[in-house]
Amino acid sequence: MRKGLGYKYEHQTRRLADFVAFMEKRKARIITTKLAMEWATLPPDRHASWVLRLSDVRGFARHVANFDPRTEVPPVGMLPGWKRAKPYVYSDAEIDALLTAALALPPEDGLRRWTYHTLFGLIAVTGMRISEAMGLERDDVDLDAGVLTVRLTKFGKSRLVPLHPTTRTALRDYVHRRDALLDHAAARPSWLPNREAACFTSTLIASSGDCPERSGCGAQLIVPGHACTTSVIASPSATLLDWYREGKNVEQQLPLLSTYLGHACVRDTYWYLSACPELMEEAARRLDRRWEVTL
Repeated sequence: MRKGLGYKYEHQTRRLADFVAFMEKRKARIITTKLAMEWATLPPDRHASWVLRLSDVRGFARHVANFDPRTEVPPVGMLPGWKRAKPYVYSDAEIDALLTAALALPPEDGLRRWTYHTLFGLIAVTGMRISEAMGLERDDVDLDAGVLTVRLTKFGKSRLVPLHPTTRTALRDYVHRRDALLDHAAARPSWLPNREAACFTSTLIASSGDCPERSGCGAQLIVPGHACTTSVIASPSATLLDWYREGKNVEQQLPLLSTYLGHACVRDTYWYLSACPELMEEAARRLDRRWEVTL
């Protein structure tokens, strides 16, 4: 039923089957918070943390509770001190260091370094999820029109991502290198070759030598802090900073940014922006100016 509504559920099916087997082994016919937590905190598999495993059971329990009122739905934040991880916002210097580290990857005459460099640069200037950038097919990249087509992401939605001319130039340079180094390139459906080699790894972040310790968020390039210096299309926090500095009505503009990023709800955009001190400073300045006028 959930898949019919657009949810992908690639691993949830397997995990829920494992939970059902766990219940049957204990001859339990009613979902309880205790059993859900016991299963979720078993030695984790390589695909999910206990938080994701418990989330799977929670959604299933909500459904079962419609038919069996004895069902217990595990609440959010089960463990003491648990809270949603705070996003880490990359600075210009950290993004530059990451791109430099990518270009240092071996082999010197290979495509791997340019693939990483282009992948991280594209994420930095568009705010795309890494899975979206890696999932691009050749027909999804129209450099003449300057538009990327991101297909069937969360909730089965697709969207168009416009590109700044400088970004188009960088992507064209990569295409020329890619097609010159790969035989029969036109026959390859994926835009980025060797997708498994383009996976985002903490090793590359560490090798950049400029990214501080990130508590609780892991090595994820979810939302960079700023756009590359030559690009106008910025990451979320940089875009909001520009709006604040230009005196625009941010509340009216935010749904545009949320749509551009492919978020299902504006509050998801707010969460990603919660770790940008510069943005908070601009918001405080606007509030101070408003109070000065009022007084």
